[in-house]
Amino acid sequence: MGDVLAGIHATWEFEHDAVVIRFERGIRRPKLLNALRERRVPHEALASVTLTPGKRGTVVLHAQPRPGVDPLMEAAAGQLNDDSDPYRLVLPAERETLAEYYRDELRAAIAPYRDLGPADGFLVAAPEGPQSFKAYDGKASFDGQSEVSFRWSWSGASSEKWKAGDQTFQVRELSGVEWRSPEGLDGYLRLVRREGHDDRPVQPDHDPASVVLGLGLGPVHTSLPFAASVLAAIRGASVRVPAVVPSRDPAAVAERIRHLGELHQAGLVTDEEFSAKKAELLAEL
Repeated sequence: MGDVLAGIHATWEFEHDAVVIRFERGIRRPKLLNALRERRVPHEALASVTLTPGKRGTVVLHAQPRPGVDPLMEAAAGQLNDDSDPYRLVLPAERETLAEYYRDELRAAIAPYRDLGPADGFLVAAPEGPQSFKAYDGKASFDGQSEVSFRWSWSGASSEKWKAGDQTFQVRELSGVEWRSPEGLDGYLRLVRREGHDDRPVQPDHDPASVVLGLGLGPVHTSLPFAASVLAAIRGASVRVPAVVPSRDPAAVAERIRHLGELHQAGLVTDEEFSAKKAELLAEL
């Protein structure tokens, strides 16, 4: 087990090659984080780490993933609000010094990967569930591997969808997923098929390859993990980027040990934590 930094809605555990993010469950927690539960993020999946002031006496440690490494963030396409961002760790302001230390440690850990090109596949696993949800005009289901189906609702589906009938899509026939947040006025989930289509836009409520989200149906915490799971299946299994991590610069290690000593003297890390972390840093030379 690595070092652990506990925040208000989540806990980050720092392993030698990854950050394991575990989300605290509770009725006041963002529902998406409740649904995600735990995510393992390899260092090579991260582009940057920042520490900024938060709201009401907090600071925010934020890891930014590289484009194309996380199916959840790819499906979200920048539509998540801050509270639902799984890469934000909110901490009480009095823990800022400790957060600075872990920010610097994580920056050093991801530095060898900054020049990597696009990943060959997803490096972060898709959420495990849910595999079905009720949308405004039907029910979407995914078998977790090869098939997605839409079953229309008599009370919400358009006449165009009823005429087309219930739909079943083979994952191998799809090229992508479009997800528009139901927190807006035009939420939907659309499956993008590989074969050519008319260039004219089709309204989601008329498109048999789409389900409409909104009015409490297909909320973010069900429809987004679903979209991410389908997207991961479309692009195939995760492929880790092979990378050789060079030894740290001795001066950088000395600086980290000095900073660790300051935390130790301030009582923010115990004697045991100080000794273990110092030995870990020295071993990287």
